[in-house]
Amino acid sequence: MAIDDTTGRCVRMDIAVGVLPAAALFHSLADETRLRIVARLARGEARVVDLTAELGLAQSTVSKHLACLRDCGLVDYRAEGRQSFYSLTRPELMDLLASAEQLLAATGHAVTLRPAPGTGRHDCDGVAPAAGKAAT
Repeated sequence: MAIDDTTGRCVRMDIAVGVLPAAALFHSLADETRLRIVARLARGEARVVDLTAELGLAQSTVSKHLACLRDCGLVDYRAEGRQSFYSLTRPELMDLLASAEQLLAATGHAVTLRPAPGTGRHDCDGVAPAAGKAAT
């Protein structure tokens, strides 16, 4: 997986020469909207219409970000009639986000990238300073 410089979309590595897979992975997660989609899909599969309603985003916005996550292999979908149900493909993604939360906390920024169990709540809207730390 890699990021196409012209479109900003994730593309297969055989298409993008010279781009490290890790850079493509982190680029795919470097967008607030994509993090919000990942956090929502961590709770279970969803249709585009569900994501637009829950996240308050336009259908075209959600579809564009799902395409990037799908192209990078982080989400997939199953068709049921005329509907597509999206889900995370790799449970290890939540481990990566947990590690990122710990790293951010250690550097003085508290943020929740994964939904709290049973709540579906997360804070992908920004990074808040940890307790006792001043914002810079």
